[in-house]
Amino acid sequence: MNPFDLSGRWAIVTGANTGIGQAIAIGLARAGADIVGVGRSAMTETAADVTSAGRTFLSITADLSKPGVAGAVIADVLEAGATPDILINNAGIIRRADALEFTEEDWDAVLDTNLKSVFFLCQAFAKAAIAAERKAKIINIASLLSFQGGIRVPSYTAAKSGLAGLTKLMANEWAARGINVNAIAPGYVETNNTVALRADAERSADILKRIPAGRWATPDDMAGAAVFLAATASDYVHGTILPVDGGWLAR
Repeated sequence: MNPFDLSGRWAIVTGANTGIGQAIAIGLARAGADIVGVGRSAMTETAADVTSAGRTFLSITADLSKPGVAGAVIADVLEAGATPDILINNAGIIRRADALEFTEEDWDAVLDTNLKSVFFLCQAFAKAAIAAERKAKIINIASLLSFQGGIRVPSYTAAKSGLAGLTKLMANEWAARGINVNAIAPGYVETNNTVALRADAERSADILKRIPAGRWATPDDMAGAAVFLAATASDYVHGTILPVDGGWLAR
């Protein structure tokens, strides 16, 4: 038996239209999983790559920052005939400003999307899995700012630090119920969220100098870690935040 084979599995991936979410969705599909993409925008390219890998792709349009949406998403997935046993919480936003100038609106927008919605999506997913007596894997997308403070992203740092704590709490409560809860903490990745950083020549150079691997990550660098945490290979891994950072935290 291949401990990394995801054949017969269904994975929900939030924010699957681009970047890390797209790469993880495609990576899981290539390992054998069928995919439910959840997001606010079209996931046409992801759907094409998943189906070209021979897997099924279902699309659910939802704004996860709004109250009550998480439970509705899981209900929609079940109604569509999927039997989800993998959940990838990738959807997220970022707001940049000095802490002295940061607005309450930007604080709430990031916390609602990056932390609150993740918890309630995990809750709804776990309830469905337990009711169906189905073993399941939850993989949250954390950040280097789950470990560090960063600068000019106070709400993002708070959300990702909180997500690391919630990952451990849910693992403590649900491990004995057959649900593994873990997280991936990507390093600096070439995505839409880092366009501003990469456009700042001085800041980008400073970041690159600290990465032992000598390069920024690509979204595809996250796919292998996601397959591992979704597969039976990680059945005894609970409450871990796995950095995939080119060695950044080791520096």
